[in-house]
Amino acid sequence: MSPSQTPVVLSGDRTTGPLHLGHLAGSLRNRVALQHTHRQFLLLADAQVLTDNAADPGRVARHVLDVAADYLAVGIDPVASVICVQSALPALAQLTGLYLNFVSVARL
Repeated sequence: MSPSQTPVVLSGDRTTGPLHLGHLAGSLRNRVALQHTHRQFLLLADAQVLTDNAADPGRVARHVLDVAADYLAVGIDPVASVICVQSALPALAQLTGLYLNFVSVARL
């Protein structure tokens, strides 16, 4: 399969704390398997977590490394899968700003 035909997966986790067995059973095993057959992008969603953790943003920042370490511990290969931190991608915030102008709450 050529790179242009390779299926793409975008997934991730909120960085509210270390991952647990539910994550392993529910998504992490699949991500480990898919990294060999798909172009996989895993998002450490730290910016969206601030909506319900605004009182302690340091907590969110501390758990970014926890979740990344959990990914590596279960066998996600950073060479085979792209692991990125949401807040480090300014284009995501810019795109969100654009979408907020195009789609009203009523249309959602």
